Amino acid sequence: MAVPKRFIAGAICPRCAAMDRVRAWEQHGVRYRDCVACDFFEQLPMEEQAADELETRVNRVRDEQARNDVQTVRILDPKGH
Repeated sequence: MAVPKRFIAGAICPRCAAMDRVRAWEQHGVRYRDCVACDFFEQLPMEEQAADELETRVNRVRDEQARNDVQTVRILDPKGH
């Protein structure tokens, strides 16, 4: 039985820089990917542990210092009352 190969949306081939031409599949505990536009081929061992989540602006922890720089603002009446 043939293993289904799926294209990776938005992926850019590391060899020829073609976009949306890279496909990936898994077989016998090994992850494969190749490019249909050139002869790029790569195999990677499957990781047993879950991969760490990539840091983005949404899940990034802000600096503790930025949180501690909160200052009280005092509004003054310009008429002096």
